[in-house]
Amino acid sequence: MRLFIALAAACGVLTAPALAQEKLRPTTEAQIDYRSFRGLTGEVEAYRAERLISLADFQRMAREPGTIVLDARSADAYAQGHIEGAVNLPFTDFTDQSLRAALRDPGVRILIYCNNNFSNNAAPVVLKRVELALNIQTFINLYGYGYRNVYELGDVVDFNDPEVGWVRGLDVR
Repeated sequence: MRLFIALAAACGVLTAPALAQEKLRPTTEAQIDYRSFRGLTGEVEAYRAERLISLADFQRMAREPGTIVLDARSADAYAQGHIEGAVNLPFTDFTDQSLRAALRDPGVRILIYCNNNFSNNAAPVVLKRVELALNIQTFINLYGYGYRNVYELGDVVDFNDPEVGWVRGLDVR
């Protein structure tokens, strides 16, 4: 597009006001930084690997003061069912402000889980593609927003298992 504009300007097809208008359009470079995201994912990879925990540890830690179980699935999925005591903040709503409101202290211990932690592959935990499991994006984003005391459920469980502490909600099929 920029090459076309440069050629059009050189040929006299575009006027100065048209060129000025093109220059005023913002680009995403200032607001979307893929290179930094790639660096962040590399930094998080080894860190995350050390913070995958068993269901037993997840449940034990969830009962300890200063711990928040975060469910980053959609509000609808959360309403249909979730791990008891979990706080819902949909991943798509993550911002500095929303995270601060939901989690308060960046030093709080956060436990995360998502659809791919369940073997049921039924609503409300239908499996995502393994390379796109929400656990990954949630962990990277929490870390990137400065929440470093994050642990992730490392087991695949059945939400019908009483040990999981699943709370059934609306319209579970």
